[in-house]
Amino acid sequence: MSRQAPAYDFFPVLLDIFFLMEYNIIAARKNGRTAPAQKNKRYIMIFKKFIGDRAFYRRLFAVMTPILIQNVITNFVSLLDNVMVGQVGTEPMSGVAIVNQLMFVFNLCIFGGLAGAGIFTAQFYGKGDNGGIRETFRVKLYIALLSMAVFMALFISSGKTLISLFLHEGEEALDLEATLGFGLDYMRVMLFGMLPFAVTQVYSSTLRETGETMLPMKAGIVAVFVNFIFNFILIFGIEPIGIPALGVVGASVATVIARFTECAIVIIWTHLHRDRNPYIVGVYRTPRVAGSLLGQIAIIGAPLLLNELLWASGMTMLNQCYSVRGLEVVSALNISTTVSDLFFCAFFAMGTTVSIMVGQLLGAGETERAVDENIKLIAFSVALSACVGAVMAALSPFIPLMYNTTDAVRSLASRLLTVSAVMMPLNAFVNASYFTLRSGGKTVITFIFDSGFVWTLCVPLAFVLSRFTSLPVVPMFIFVEGLNLIKAAFGFYLVKSRRWVNNLVDRG
Repeated sequence: MSRQAPAYDFFPVLLDIFFLMEYNIIAARKNGRTAPAQKNKRYIMIFKKFIGDRAFYRRLFAVMTPILIQNVITNFVSLLDNVMVGQVGTEPMSGVAIVNQLMFVFNLCIFGGLAGAGIFTAQFYGKGDNGGIRETFRVKLYIALLSMAVFMALFISSGKTLISLFLHEGEEALDLEATLGFGLDYMRVMLFGMLPFAVTQVYSSTLRETGETMLPMKAGIVAVFVNFIFNFILIFGIEPIGIPALGVVGASVATVIARFTECAIVIIWTHLHRDRNPYIVGVYRTPRVAGSLLGQIAIIGAPLLLNELLWASGMTMLNQCYSVRGLEVVSALNISTTVSDLFFCAFFAMGTTVSIMVGQLLGAGETERAVDENIKLIAFSVALSACVGAVMAALSPFIPLMYNTTDAVRSLASRLLTVSAVMMPLNAFVNASYFTLRSGGKTVITFIFDSGFVWTLCVPLAFVLSRFTSLPVVPMFIFVEGLNLIKAAFGFYLVKSRRWVNNLVDRG
């Protein structure tokens, strides 16, 4: 028997729009004003294939809305934080941007490491197996702590070298040595936030995969406001009460405080609500995990972990290639990426929604329903992203004006934002395809589809264009992003082939 997210009545107006067309068809039939039978039949078939019924969208919004709200608030506050640091100057903003790009690899490694076990968590939940969820939780904890230890050692031993890879002279007279210093100061404090971040992801991912999407959202909202308040206080200082302006160090301290806050909220709530989270009872009673399950998770999860690690490092390598055009490119990319992430929340949240909804249906053995709803989820993701992308394109000339930087950096950031906005529907389809493949445990295919694509096509092209041509960064960015057309075609083939339809937790 499948478990589904509660059917909250989110976005009633949006639902009315979706079903107005269906209502008009029925009304036309009753009034004898039907279109030719052939055309009407085709229209209804297309409608039913790509657009679900009211109950489907209620479930979709019940899962997606808390995730979307949390992501929007998190990225909006990150944008405000970014603007605050940008007020200190271009060099501090660039130093923070470089370190955050390196931390991005760690973050994605955590997400990838937990994703393999998360596939089993969602399917165990669909089956109603709390013992299985308890064991996948332990596996997640081991993966998170090990990943944290490895990256912390890397950043401590090689932080200066890694930051220096992004420092290149450009057309603007920017201080590379100062940028390096700001980056190192920021990194030293951010190391303390790695542990709470890792543990938070273990708890939050498990809560989402077992139908509790509201609590991670609430914890995230509290954390981002804590981050924002302390950023304002510590970056600029409050001289009348003796709080000095700490600049980038203040920004990193605020982030660490926020991460500990979020971690405390999800841990305390989960253990206080054992009736709603029965899998947490006895989770620390023993460190043991069944060998057969551990082997399955290793087989499924290792490609996901490696994929996220290689994909994130591939994205970092792309930014390093772009940075060859000068430090002003690093600043412009920082602005573009931070703003884009706010708008990308739409299809990022839909990716997680695909993973949860399809994974639960597969675990419950409802494979045909999983296939049907997956098509509707992808269609909704692309349509939503097209609307959001149009808004982003319209605002792209104005958003960089918020930053205290040079006109050249603002202009470059605006053009990069426009390119990202145009590409958003395509990226939404690619993202939804990726999470579809992952929901059925086809992690080797997702590895080829995701990081394999980045390292065999995107990185080589960016490397050649940056080192062996004088092509400006915007055309270079367009060429690299345009490769997603190939990836989308491959994703369409893989999703249509139904190779991802797989129940991983059916033990008979």
